[in-house]
Amino acid sequence: MENINFIPVIQQLSRPLSIVIVTHTNPDGDAIGSSLALFLYFLKKNHKVQVIVPDPFPDFLAWMPGHKDVLIYKSQKTEATAAILKANVIFAADFNNLNRLNDAGNVVKQSKAIKILIDHHLYPSDEFDLKISTPETSSTSELVFDFIEASGDLHLLDKNIAACIYAGIITDTGSLSYSCNYVKTYNIIAELIRVGIDGEQIHRLIYDTYSENRLRLLGYAISDQLMVLPDYHTAYIVLTAGDLRRFDYQIGDTEDVVNYALSIKNINLAALFMERDGIVKVSFRSKGHFSVDQFARDHFDGGGHNNASGANCSTSLTETVSLFRELLPRYQSKLKSVY
Repeated sequence: MENINFIPVIQQLSRPLSIVIVTHTNPDGDAIGSSLALFLYFLKKNHKVQVIVPDPFPDFLAWMPGHKDVLIYKSQKTEATAAILKANVIFAADFNNLNRLNDAGNVVKQSKAIKILIDHHLYPSDEFDLKISTPETSSTSELVFDFIEASGDLHLLDKNIAACIYAGIITDTGSLSYSCNYVKTYNIIAELIRVGIDGEQIHRLIYDTYSENRLRLLGYAISDQLMVLPDYHTAYIVLTAGDLRRFDYQIGDTEDVVNYALSIKNINLAALFMERDGIVKVSFRSKGHFSVDQFARDHFDGGGHNNASGANCSTSLTETVSLFRELLPRYQSKLKSVY
């Protein structure tokens, strides 16, 4: 794995500062976990700290220590903007381009603060002054642990910080089912358990708190909206705005739905197309060496990881799905053998 130089970042934090931590729109477990872990750690280092997210995060993450202190830019724009513009340092956690912040990104670009990236996505932007970035790490939350360790501060790692890091790791690896073939990841988890976290309880808080509507939406997505294309080793799910209204969609209700399509035998590419907020949100998943990051970049102005990526499309739902289907013949041979 890549050897990261933490020293320039550590040197920037040698005295108490005003720090803002921002993460991407539609924040997931790793986004919130890494941000709150940094938040709690920096508080212990006597910094003034604020976490800002572009829009609300799912209810199943609302147990994390520090979550009540998070500012939602969408509904607390004045307060969030003031915090960003007053900051000495801005940490960008779990994303690689300021456009992932939507409107909040414009304020961050205006800020004269030192901008530090901590992330594990491919192709980090040059918008940042300093970068802690490697795509080989399981999650940004794991990178936060590495940062704390490199700072000589593992003695500050408590149960609350550890819980946030653990939540980020397990959500970004599908409960250690992908992107986790490194001994170091398991060594870190062992250290988090030694600190005192309850891994079983955290798993229940994240995965065993579905609403009835969320479960019914999942059932509908699989039984009625799943399309399987065996010739292309591909499966996909389409959810319209009407579908979401029917099941009283809440933020996070479609988390991991795309993985059910990928779980089918001989399926190597899966996609979820969802019509929400006036755009089409697309999630791609793949197996083996078929890169959905490159696929999303080449055709949908998206990106992410080799086996997990996404995109936001301004075309209609029908047009977006049609483009996807039209592309499959050119990838037929690659999708047949991905290992």
